[in-house]
Amino acid sequence: MWRRVAPARAVAALALASLVCGAQAAEGLLDFSTEERQAIAAHGPWPPPAAIDPSNRRQRDANAVALGRRLFFDPGLSASGQVSCASCHVPARAFQDGRPVAVGQGPGVRNTPGLMDVAGQRWFGWGGSADSLWAASLRALRDPAEMGGDEAALQRRLAREPALAAVPEGDARLVAAAKALAAFQARLVSPRTAFDDFRDALFRGDDAAAARYPLPAQRGLRLFVGRGRCHLCHVGPRFSHGEFADIGVPFFVPGGVDPGRHAGLQEVRGSRFNRLGPFADDGGASGVATRHLRSEHRHFGEFRVPGLRNLRQTAPYFHAGSAATLTEVVRHYSTLDPDRLHADGERILVPLQLRDDEVADLVAFLETLSS
Repeated sequence: MWRRVAPARAVAALALASLVCGAQAAEGLLDFSTEERQAIAAHGPWPPPAAIDPSNRRQRDANAVALGRRLFFDPGLSASGQVSCASCHVPARAFQDGRPVAVGQGPGVRNTPGLMDVAGQRWFGWGGSADSLWAASLRALRDPAEMGGDEAALQRRLAREPALAAVPEGDARLVAAAKALAAFQARLVSPRTAFDDFRDALFRGDDAAAARYPLPAQRGLRLFVGRGRCHLCHVGPRFSHGEFADIGVPFFVPGGVDPGRHAGLQEVRGSRFNRLGPFADDGGASGVATRHLRSEHRHFGEFRVPGLRNLRQTAPYFHAGSAATLTEVVRHYSTLDPDRLHADGERILVPLQLRDDEVADLVAFLETLSS
């Protein structure tokens, strides 16, 4: 038979039990320093506030989002009638395709970027050839290597959309479709992950909850914000500063080189569809960064620093899809050849010279950035 316990004693017993359980749980938590906790906290919270593009007034229009969704999955936009945006940006793969390089573009061409959290980017494409999501979408519609480049057929298809029929045929209609596509893609936000739960628990001082995060991932995270200095480029809630870097991945392709950011700079500055052009809805106000772009020789071989969320769904990695696994990615940085980098390039990159167990820990952390 249960013995009745006085209320005061019961409360004290429960409090003691809670402290004991908390202490036991916290035993699974590394002794992160104040500096490490601050660096970890900087990668949240998630999800972040919605990124708004003032050059696309249709981004928050529910009708535009619905139109963009229809267009995204419509193979009728392609010259063959068989390729949609979703053919390469597969929803089940975080809107990537799982191939080393995009279909139909030949050897040495770039890996298909995923589209989750794409609205938070500053530049688009591996070389940053577009300064808005709608301009990047427009390029895909017109590119012979992507949708086929049959503009007459594309115009006829778009004219069948009631929301676009009244838009003058030509660039204006294509831009309107691209802005609708961008409005849909801007809604693609990654779900929360085990890392986000850990980060939030650590931030609010709930060490018992934080201790549920696997120890290998904690050790990998300590490397990420510590000796590895990965967080200097893969910073913030999206794990990217949004700019470009030479990380020592070869950029030679059959017949020459992939100029990376160098070519992207020339393209975005020369485009009439950039944020400074006549199709930006804010009159060029958001194009300050584009206005001040300057192309330098060092930009050869630089590629956009990608975000790190959804890594389990988006292999292979790097701009050329040259790393099949996260272990290969980590080993690349472990054995990096500093002489391979530009003389005036990223001085923060040094060979990490990781032990096998450290490689495994860093991979364990990176895997927790997927839902």
